[in-house]
Amino acid sequence: MPGPKPLDPSSSPRAMLGAELRHKREEAGLTQEELGRPLFVSGSFIGQLEAGTRRMQMEYAVKMDEILETDGYFARNCEAATKSKYPDHFAEAAEAEAIATAIREYAPQLVPGLLQTEAYARAVFRAYQPTATEDVIDKLVAARLDRTHLLDDPTTPLMWAVLDEAVLRREAGGPAVMAEALRHVAALSRKHRIIVQVLPFSAGGHAVMGGALKLMAFDDAPPLAYFEGPGTGLLEDDPATVSSYELAYDLVGASALSPQQSLALIESVAEDYAHEDQP
Repeated sequence: MPGPKPLDPSSSPRAMLGAELRHKREEAGLTQEELGRPLFVSGSFIGQLEAGTRRMQMEYAVKMDEILETDGYFARNCEAATKSKYPDHFAEAAEAEAIATAIREYAPQLVPGLLQTEAYARAVFRAYQPTATEDVIDKLVAARLDRTHLLDDPTTPLMWAVLDEAVLRREAGGPAVMAEALRHVAALSRKHRIIVQVLPFSAGGHAVMGGALKLMAFDDAPPLAYFEGPGTGLLEDDPATVSSYELAYDLVGASALSPQQSLALIESVAEDYAHEDQP
């Protein structure tokens, strides 16, 4: 079996902490399971910290300094590694998303963040915060658009999105904004950069009606599932839980239109919005 993938400690503070954690753990002669035991976490959780797919919380940093006798190193550096431009409930998921090799997402109401245009993102954030200043909205939009650069690479990560038909029909920002947003999704599909399906209203009840679901896979760490609701988010690494979400996603995909049918519907609805916008 190949060894763990080498980390680039310069890529982020979290990668730096992960690389040092792996080094100190191996120096102490401990397995991931043995280090996780006094922290009441799994060995896979330790592996995710080392791989940089999970954030190191201060309570764990302090305990690791005690176990590994690192003279407060992890506690001192933990604060810098946990700073984020994203909301607290989404920060850890966004950071994991940035290093995922595959992302599968079910979107019940909105175009997924990675696929949004600037105008669409602005309309969404303004709906979330109708009394916010333009400066606040500008910062939120900038952070969201920064995430979309993950798709600048022609192949990685693999992006597979299942959009509920409500995503197409719920007008955010007006017809022109929706036409542009849906054409953008269609263009990414036509360039073979993403796989997109639409779950039609006619599919009826399905396995992920409770909220948005994101599944992330990594080269050197176990997969994660992120389940999101209004202002809340839950990042799961428990293998049984992640497996159940993977099954739910597969069931939704099986009920959705084919990629070809979905592309045709997306482009058709985009054209309807474009005509609606004409005087």
